[in-house]
Amino acid sequence: MTEHRVGAHTAEGNTSWPRGYTTQPPSGWVGWIWFAAIMMMLLGLFSVIEGLVAFFRRGYYVTINGTVLVFNLNTWGWIHVIVGGLAIIAGIVLISSGALWARIVAIVLVALNALAQLAFISAYPVWALIVLAFDVVVLWALLAHGHELEAATKA
Repeated sequence: MTEHRVGAHTAEGNTSWPRGYTTQPPSGWVGWIWFAAIMMMLLGLFSVIEGLVAFFRRGYYVTINGTVLVFNLNTWGWIHVIVGGLAIIAGIVLISSGALWARIVAIVLVALNALAQLAFISAYPVWALIVLAFDVVVLWALLAHGHELEAATKA
């Protein structure tokens, strides 16, 4: 079975790309994926902190009857701690491997974090909108150029 290489061919028939690439080499967009993975870890850390604050500083969040949207503060705290912890782990795996499954997990976790922030708007609207904006940037980078990270980590 022969390997099909795509790229600019030289006079000798070899591609001008580095050995091992079967598609285009990674572009400068790989930096955006690294940014997205690091931001995902940072957003995960923020979520863990938000969850811990809900546990230990009950009066910190302004709520009606001790609830944030539909959850009580304890449940809300657990949601943030779990989603945030998983986002940190997914960001580390994404940076180290760039694998398709890691990108899919990262996309799902960032989308869940975005939904959690939508529910958090009633308590702290400015903070929730800032985190939502970062979630959108991370989603865009992972969806538009995520495949390039896998090629970069294999090189």
